[in-house]
Amino acid sequence: MALTEQINNDIKEAMKAREKEKLEALRDIKSKLLLEATSGSGEEISEATENKIILKMHKQRMDAYAIYVDQGREDLAKDELFQAQIIEAYMPKMLSEEEVKAAVEAVIAAVGASGPQDMGKVMGTVTKKLAGKADGKTLADMVKALLNN
Repeated sequence: MALTEQINNDIKEAMKAREKEKLEALRDIKSKLLLEATSGSGEEISEATENKIILKMHKQRMDAYAIYVDQGREDLAKDELFQAQIIEAYMPKMLSEEEVKAAVEAVIAAVGASGPQDMGKVMGTVTKKLAGKADGKTLADMVKALLNN
């Protein structure tokens, strides 16, 4: 089942169950996906693009949650955390740290990187290869650690 179909079905279920907060998060996901689908390319959006959108939305919610907690706005922080948890259900399965390390090591060997000066070459290849499967910050930290050894 495609992500859009799954979200549409979950929206129907949330409407039947009268889950207002869940419905709000699901409609936000649907609107972002529709916006991308109607952005002019005329094609259906790929799974990689869907994953990128979902990951970006989750990151935005978690960043907002952190800001609200820092400012002592627990009421708003609770809403952001709830929506982030709803979005998590649609996130792609992330790779484990060992899988990421193996993929980064393979790219380093393929590119022929020898030190920190080659980080750009490695990051370009790794981010394309692992798009939507690993967090960018995690990738950068892993590449930096492996190249500095």
